[in-house]
Amino acid sequence: MPTQAIFTISDMRYLAEDVISMTFLAPEIARAAQPGQFINIKCGHSRALRRPISISNVDGDKLTVVFEVRGAGTRWLASRSIGRKVDLLGPLGHGFADAIATAESGIIIVGGGIGAAPMYCVAKTAKKRGRVASVLGFRSKSNVILTEQFDEISDVLVTTTDDGTAGLRGNVSAPLEELIRSGSYGLVLACGPKPMLKAVAELCAEHKIRCEVSLEERMGCGVGACVVCACLTHGGEKMSRVCKDGPVFDAKEVVWNG
Repeated sequence: MPTQAIFTISDMRYLAEDVISMTFLAPEIARAAQPGQFINIKCGHSRALRRPISISNVDGDKLTVVFEVRGAGTRWLASRSIGRKVDLLGPLGHGFADAIATAESGIIIVGGGIGAAPMYCVAKTAKKRGRVASVLGFRSKSNVILTEQFDEISDVLVTTTDDGTAGLRGNVSAPLEELIRSGSYGLVLACGPKPMLKAVAELCAEHKIRCEVSLEERMGCGVGACVVCACLTHGGEKMSRVCKDGPVFDAKEVVWNG
């Protein structure tokens, strides 16, 4: 069962412009959290809906999230400081734990933009199973985050930027295909913008390699009651709730044009 309680901010820093890493002393949530899950954060008393943010790292009793300042809720959160208390609900959702536990060979981690943040926790867990390659894609050098952390735990790390200002020029598809063709990996786990996830899913289907993706949808309750985040899965036969049935799905189940 998820925990809902008030927890203290123990660390806070900017990773890039408008991208903040925030750590909470939240032992009840941290001890239960699995890679790919998220928390729902109450951002001020006047906002009824919480903001879902993926878990980026767990270290003992501490839980870290990374978020981009986009609207009123995340601006409120960004205005907090170390020592302030925030209302959290979590951990929530179905993550990558089952896929990692059943992996029979190396794992490729793919993160796009702010979607790289939750994949750090995933990569740390995957590393316990064996060989890990990480492919991270960003718009530009100014948007690059967490590469030092990924480099510490990845056997292979490839960074790409759309404009070529850091790493390889282009998107994640070319280095991902090269890693798949190496034959050293049997599972791809990805999080990022939907066009990127679709391209990753199609590439994995072409090469017959297992792929799971973490989807992002606008959420209301975060526990599956309001159905705001429903999306088409199972070839269009089922409406799944991203907050409860996901956010992680087998890429073959997702209707990408739905």
